[in-house]
Amino acid sequence: MGRVITLGIDPGIAMCGYGVVELTGTKLRLLDAGTVRTPANQTDAARLQAMHGALRQLIAEHRPGRIGIERLFFQRNVQTAMTVGQARGVALLAAAEAAVAIDEPTPNEVKQAVCGNGAADKTQVATMVQRLLGVSLAGVPDDATDALAIAIGCAYRAAAEPTAAIG
Repeated sequence: MGRVITLGIDPGIAMCGYGVVELTGTKLRLLDAGTVRTPANQTDAARLQAMHGALRQLIAEHRPGRIGIERLFFQRNVQTAMTVGQARGVALLAAAEAAVAIDEPTPNEVKQAVCGNGAADKTQVATMVQRLLGVSLAGVPDDATDALAIAIGCAYRAAAEPTAAIG
């Protein structure tokens, strides 16, 4: 079985989580995780531009074979949904510019892939991400942990069906 490097993105305009994993055979390895934060006192356009630049830099640095960008599933607050949608668009653009395969899983698909249960809560997802990667994620922001879950789910899918994309 080959080696797959996957970048997972949990989009948001104030804080965009990212996680990069490598799957070789059945062994997962954490390569990078964190958040891209943008200042609230900037315009949305400036924040999106900064996020785009940071995502392009991550893609150039890690050269993923696949990028998972969480699909907006449901949002109670319309304003939040709009800004998350804008951040998702920037992430999709950065991935498309790099000509990288894109997966767009829903939160439930990510939970199902990582925990075996599409209704798993955030604590269960974080616990499974730690177990699967064999690392402690203490102090890691939730957005980065969520992005790692996205990356792991997409890596498994890519390994099982190299030509398929979830979402």
